[in-house]
Amino acid sequence: MFAVTILGNNSAVPAFDRHPTSQVVTLDGTNYLVDCGEGTQIQLIRYKIRRSRISHIFISHLHGDHYFGLVGLISTLSLLGHQQVLHVFGPSPLREIIEMQLKVADTQLCFPLHIHHITGPSVLLDNEKLTVKCFPVNHRVECYGFAFQEKKQLRKLLPEKAREYEIPSVFYDRLTKGEDYLRKDGLLVKNELVTLPGEPGRSYAFCADTRYDESLIPHVAGFDMIYHETTYLDNFRDRAELRFHSTTRQAASLAQKAGVKKLLIGHFSSKYDTLEEFETEAREIFPDTEIAREGVCYEI
Repeated sequence: MFAVTILGNNSAVPAFDRHPTSQVVTLDGTNYLVDCGEGTQIQLIRYKIRRSRISHIFISHLHGDHYFGLVGLISTLSLLGHQQVLHVFGPSPLREIIEMQLKVADTQLCFPLHIHHITGPSVLLDNEKLTVKCFPVNHRVECYGFAFQEKKQLRKLLPEKAREYEIPSVFYDRLTKGEDYLRKDGLLVKNELVTLPGEPGRSYAFCADTRYDESLIPHVAGFDMIYHETTYLDNFRDRAELRFHSTTRQAASLAQKAGVKKLLIGHFSSKYDTLEEFETEAREIFPDTEIAREGVCYEI
């Protein structure tokens, strides 16, 4: 399963049972945490997300509502005897902040912690299943979005065709990886004769806190799903611009121009006690829009 679970969808101030930004991207049982606002630990417990399966944490920027829960989570993992290596990515001051907090508390972690500096657009993770890239967004401080791209799936074997060409079953795994088969009689069986193309990898992007900025489009174009902030309804567009945030219609316009399939909206200002109008406004431009509701798992 490739999915994202929303832990927090509010902006800086927790309000109306909405929490600061945090979400979990899950691929085949591994959890990747994106931002870690205050209360993230409670939300992980509430929604039964296994902390032990978090291998990587990506922090978009150093406004408190996006990382104030991080040191608490790291400390808790150590208290629980976590053993897996934990990789944390964020702007360069993050290392100093984490190390200072652990030092003054005399915290000795029981697992390896690797803190990686983000210094510009780059590939942060590239394994056999997933590539994670970061890209700069237009916020008041250094800030990055994250693009999660699943690797293209293996080719689909046609067993009856493989048998027809007298290919031994021990070679089937190599066929799914795209190899041709050379028979003992010298006949080369081309891969496309016995397999079908694999499904293209799915994609998800977290666009972080940002003004409306069309320079983001190349980083998310054609994605299956993106999350874009909508701190304000569109009648507060001037305030959004002043505070380096976006509105409903701006997020929807960017999703439309980028040709994405689905838009999640979040990072709502605490001035709003209800959210239905956010969805209504965004859908006027981009119909496949949903509010990123806390506790909901959105399959990609």
